[in-house]
Amino acid sequence: MVHPKEERTLVLLKPDAIQRALMGEIIRRYERLGLKLVGLKMVVPTEAQVEGHYTLDPNWRRITGEKTIKSYRERGLTPPSEDPHEITAKILKNLIKYLTAGPVIAMVWQGAHSVELVRKITGGTEPRSSPVGTIRGDFVPDSYVMSDNDDRAVRNLIHASGTVDEASMEIPHWFHAKELIDYKVTHEDILYAKELQGIFTS
Repeated sequence: MVHPKEERTLVLLKPDAIQRALMGEIIRRYERLGLKLVGLKMVVPTEAQVEGHYTLDPNWRRITGEKTIKSYRERGLTPPSEDPHEITAKILKNLIKYLTAGPVIAMVWQGAHSVELVRKITGGTEPRSSPVGTIRGDFVPDSYVMSDNDDRAVRNLIHASGTVDEASMEIPHWFHAKELIDYKVTHEDILYAKELQGIFTS
């Protein structure tokens, strides 16, 4: 069984994060948690790459459409369609326009429970409802109301893998194995060693 400290997750800094010069702030948040950056590159995604990313899970279209319909009803609104696939087709079209609008920074972070903790620090998909203290909650005023009115994707700075299984599909979609580097950082001994040793100088 793989130790939790070896867990990896994918993070994409979307074009709006780069345009707003928030790359360093976002990376700092993940570093402060003790996560280790093992893959990093700037890319200009193609439409096919973005579509492939969101459809790695064959159930994504159905699940996303059903969640969207439910979200509309919870807000007291009428969904634009009762067909999950029809709704997701529009969502995917807007996501492709969003992620191909400029360069994207792709990152792989490694560390204990990295998938769960990165998601917690990042905040929910809708920035407006993300708690203060999360990246989206602190830096983005966007909402589903505004994105629906403007017929666009929610601008939320970041994509972060939702589950360990999702990360295992997404990482190879963006990185070749040789682009991921295994190395050690000194704080790993403090975070993961069974005993704290070598602290005193004498």
